[in-house]
Amino acid sequence: MDIEKIVNEEKQKDYFKQLARFVNSRYINSTVYPPKEKLFACLKTCDMNDVKVVILGQDPYHQRGQAMGLSFSVPRGIKVPPSLVNIYQELHDDIGMDIPIHGDLTAWAKQGVLLLNTVLSVEDSNPNCHRGKGWEIFTDRIMSELNNYDKPLVFLLWGKPAQEKARLITNPKHLLLKTVHPSPLSAYRGFFGCRHFSQANAFLKQNGRTPIDWRIEA
Repeated sequence: MDIEKIVNEEKQKDYFKQLARFVNSRYINSTVYPPKEKLFACLKTCDMNDVKVVILGQDPYHQRGQAMGLSFSVPRGIKVPPSLVNIYQELHDDIGMDIPIHGDLTAWAKQGVLLLNTVLSVEDSNPNCHRGKGWEIFTDRIMSELNNYDKPLVFLLWGKPAQEKARLITNPKHLLLKTVHPSPLSAYRGFFGCRHFSQANAFLKQNGRTPIDWRIEA
């Protein structure tokens, strides 16, 4: 997958030009996360030609210092947010993983886990405020390209905005798993006990792909 070519194609489209004008103006007039240079970090950190698992969330964290361009991930030294605390708890319950002491998920991305959100920017203390501005069209394109991937992938769609993209995953080669968002508001309604991590690795093994080492080293 030539992700640079795909992104450049989208940037030429009217919707993206309008989106770029909006996002750039908000960076000037408000506090926007993640830092501008990390807007597309998820597509750069993960090798898009060796994706194995796609974890799709909603939009970036909306407090200072948290968002780093990878869904659910925060830099080392930043307190682990409640949603990620719940993800770690499910990992512990599912596969027995020790609870990490930090929230940097770069190690997952380096193994082929695409940490994508449906919307790639947000303003300080105003979750979901960039919804409906064009990011969804862009991430639809990414998901559609992944659907055409010739190797079996696992798609983990967490929360309603993420689940709306299930319509794009039509390739029978892939495994599609859906549940509620891991936030404290919804985790007890199906995220806990979903066992998505063990299911993902079992599917990868069955299809001759190396499973993900979900452990986060200190």
